[in-house]
Amino acid sequence: MAVHPTAIIGAGAELHPTVEVGPYVVVGDEVRIGARTRLMGHIFIEGPTTIGEDNIFYPFASVGVASQDLKYHGERTETRIGDRNKIREFVTIHRGTEGGGGVTLVGNDNLLMAYAHIAHDADVGSHCILGNATTLAGHVTIEDWAIVEAFSGVHQFCRIGRHSFVGGYSVVTRDVLPFSMTVTPREAKVYGANKVGLKRREFSTETIDALQRAFRLLGSDEFNTSQAIEQIRSDGPVPPEVEELIEFIVSAKRGIIK
Repeated sequence: MAVHPTAIIGAGAELHPTVEVGPYVVVGDEVRIGARTRLMGHIFIEGPTTIGEDNIFYPFASVGVASQDLKYHGERTETRIGDRNKIREFVTIHRGTEGGGGVTLVGNDNLLMAYAHIAHDADVGSHCILGNATTLAGHVTIEDWAIVEAFSGVHQFCRIGRHSFVGGYSVVTRDVLPFSMTVTPREAKVYGANKVGLKRREFSTETIDALQRAFRLLGSDEFNTSQAIEQIRSDGPVPPEVEELIEFIVSAKRGIIK
């Protein structure tokens, strides 16, 4: 293991022999780190935290520290991070709380840009991008392949649906629909399907067109949400992605952005 002489590794930490630890890194006792993960320098990781393989942590990231939730009183909670993530400069990831399930989760193949913040009990899926200074409040769920652009804030308990795109400087106070392109100049609004992102991920033209029609109906002044869902289904069977969109709407606890 390549460990810089200025690094401090807790006696109880478990690091794979291929882990690289740069200058002035601090790794706590209850931290486990998988193969080929690299800690560049000036990084603080506190346990209980489990980190997978092939991750890279850039300088001044802070991972697994106590929640900022005032209801947190030092109960034993944890942080889990998967494989092949890029954690950029000054990213902060806080561990869970007893009231939120006790664990903060980050999946695989994510890019967390500089100054992004993941609060307690958040669940970030895989293949996601959080832009610079994106802020997730506690209990936020980011589903797979979602992109949240720079300086956006996401309210507690909100969900960001799969393959969605949230534009920069957005303020998200309700759930963001899967497959959507959502931007908030003043109030969050859906601007149709995330066509560019869906094409890049090889969704069929028929599926994208069906999603676009669904978003048009959901945003129409002629229908409330229930009526729009009836209209979406009026032409017969719909693609699984549209069914997923409908299920997401039906299960929303904070309402949805339309």
